[in-house]
Amino acid sequence: MTGGGNMTLWKEAETDMEDSDGEDTMETPELPLEIIVYILSFLHASDRKEASLVCRSWYNASQDLRFQRNITFCFPASASSVELIRSLGRKSRCSLIISQLDGFSMSRSLLFEVGLCLGSKLDSLALPGSSITEASLLGLLPRLTSLRRLDLRGLDSLFMSGAFLSREEHRQQVRSALSGLEQLDLSDLRYLSDLTFNRLTSCTPRLRRLSLAGCHIAFEFDPYRGCPVGAVEDSSALLSLRNLRKLLTEQKSTLVALDLSRTSITPESLRTVAQVPGLVLEELYLHGCKELTDYSVEILVKHQPNLQRLDISACTELTSRAVVSIAQGLKSLMYLSLSGNWRVTEKGLTDLLSVPSLRSLDLSECLHVSGTEMVKGLQTGCDAGRAPLETLNLKSCTYIRDLAVFSLTQLLGDTLRELDLTSCVNVTDLSVRAIATYLHRLVVLRLGWCKEITDWGLLGMVVATQYKPDQETGDNGPTFTRTFGNMGFFKPPRLPFDERPKLVTQDDLEQFKQQEGASLLALNRLQELDLSACAKLTDSSITQVVCYPDLHRLSLSMLPDISDASLVSVASHCRSLTSLELSHCPQISDRGVAQAAPYLHRLQHLSLSCCSNITDRSLFLLAQHCKRLRTLDVSRCKNVSVTTVDLLQSQLPFLENIHYKFIGGADPTLTL
Repeated sequence: MTGGGNMTLWKEAETDMEDSDGEDTMETPELPLEIIVYILSFLHASDRKEASLVCRSWYNASQDLRFQRNITFCFPASASSVELIRSLGRKSRCSLIISQLDGFSMSRSLLFEVGLCLGSKLDSLALPGSSITEASLLGLLPRLTSLRRLDLRGLDSLFMSGAFLSREEHRQQVRSALSGLEQLDLSDLRYLSDLTFNRLTSCTPRLRRLSLAGCHIAFEFDPYRGCPVGAVEDSSALLSLRNLRKLLTEQKSTLVALDLSRTSITPESLRTVAQVPGLVLEELYLHGCKELTDYSVEILVKHQPNLQRLDISACTELTSRAVVSIAQGLKSLMYLSLSGNWRVTEKGLTDLLSVPSLRSLDLSECLHVSGTEMVKGLQTGCDAGRAPLETLNLKSCTYIRDLAVFSLTQLLGDTLRELDLTSCVNVTDLSVRAIATYLHRLVVLRLGWCKEITDWGLLGMVVATQYKPDQETGDNGPTFTRTFGNMGFFKPPRLPFDERPKLVTQDDLEQFKQQEGASLLALNRLQELDLSACAKLTDSSITQVVCYPDLHRLSLSMLPDISDASLVSVASHCRSLTSLELSHCPQISDRGVAQAAPYLHRLQHLSLSCCSNITDRSLFLLAQHCKRLRTLDVSRCKNVSVTTVDLLQSQLPFLENIHYKFIGGADPTLTL
């Protein structure tokens, strides 16, 4: 069941039935709560939220415990947030993301209410973009007795002084509350030292997941002492490898996931981490660790063979040798990211695609990958020995061509749910037709910057050939030497770059409606579609194909030939949209926004930058119909005024960010 059509049926079932004269009124019996809960269980979360607004009984059904698992409430610190926190006290469990907290009284009272109302009910707490004081957090943490996840990333204000948790009484209070904490995120902390790290982790003895991404960790060698930094005593300035290894040793029985991305970890340091006795990691993230080598990956695979998720993206020294070792040593691997490793070639991909547990593979920006060895790996293995990929990212793999896409879609048709071919510039309509034919389970499809894709590919049709008399007779006309000039009565040969794709006519569209070919319409499970910068697309295909009731995110940016007709068609057929990108679409105007906005009640993110025909009228329409907008981009819209932007901000309660550079005809070349 999907949202659009079923919502109408339910409303009819709950409304009063009146006869045409209005004299006799017969009410339908109210459905039992259990029946409504069962009906709502078929809906996506966004549809269920819409249904909860219909009436009180539906709202009560939407609050059933089965729908309240893993719910996170995200909001900035403000005076109105206090009432929200108090209302959340009626829930059995919840998670919070509170941003923009500071050391003033309002933030302190907000954290006090969190501890008072949600202390025993809070699963997860994150405080991004905040600068809270040590006293504020120490007043809150002892109350959070059921906390499972704590996110302190970027909170330098807590660790700058080095005195956080320096008193034993505070550590005892926090330890009694956080003894069950499973996930701790300390990413991007510039002032994390051995002392504060030891104090905090001593209060969390059962960690399963630890993130230190972007932290300043001392992995290097101290030449004055002849040992690694921190090998002798705890440092008050930096976190050292010695203390990290100590933590891994102490919590080896529970710790399964470690994130050291964007750190300066060396091959020797990775070896030290991998060889901790008794440590069995299932997830390891090393994104952007540029000093790692193939040898360090081989050592890692040897000592941590149970890894299921491995991210070694942007480790630019790695080559295909690392891929071979991973394919041979990690037989339980489910997720692998090699993104941005430009030295990686086809070698090793055959073995990698034979790993039977592999579900997700990211090869984006691996410039030498053509897909040939991937196809071999999928073909050589039987069904039990073939990677059942659900996610495949080939973004910017410019050697990928139609033949590889055609083979991959055939081999992965039963499992693939997400495919990214962004900037695969040699992909054409043939690939689109293969995707539509074989990948019916696809949920996410990204084809941005595939500039050879045309309307014919989306429609699943073969380009009609033009009638040429000389083709029928076989007479191609006289041939001349290169020195024979054009005398005016012989037509010069057509060059490839002079040819434009044949436009789709109305007769072609009628044929499309009658055919059973594989157009993009066949992908009826799509929730995300990116067609940005596919500049040959026009209204002819967008209006006919982009009709997905469950589509949440759509990008049509930089399509110069689409008009208001496409916008209106998309809005009327894709009413679940939460994100819509229309930047650099010069034909989109107020008229299209006026017709589309009433259908876009769920829209949260909208980009209209560089749409020169958008004026203040569109902003008034968005304020009237799109009450849930969170981000809006109207940069370089020369007919939009700053006054209207300010008014829009005051009328939309959820609007967080609005980009409006160079509006009102301002010259972007002028600087102050």
